[in-house]
Amino acid sequence: MEESQALKSLSALSDATRLRMLRFLVTAGEDGAPAGSIGEHAGAAPSRASFHLAALAQAGLVVPERVSRQIIYRVDFDALGGLMGYLIEDCCGGHPTVRACCGPAKRTGA
Repeated sequence: MEESQALKSLSALSDATRLRMLRFLVTAGEDGAPAGSIGEHAGAAPSRASFHLAALAQAGLVVPERVSRQIIYRVDFDALGGLMGYLIEDCCGGHPTVRACCGPAKRTGA
């Protein structure tokens, strides 16, 4: 990932509503979700939801697809993974402490 793309992605995620939307879409998985459901989950009015979803799409983090009269949004998992990889490898130089936080969750009480 290029620095300019990382900056676009990070800028898009610097808003609480957009971050909630992305979290919701990650849980929706490959099926994605319609704009109305995403906005409702994030507590955004329809016009604000469209604005925020457009910003996420412009940053390359989500992909819209028109299905009949609805627009379904899906996370671009490759782009999201590319951003995480950029942060870990390029920005943080693969620092072991940073890498450790991104590994599999440790089980407690097992």
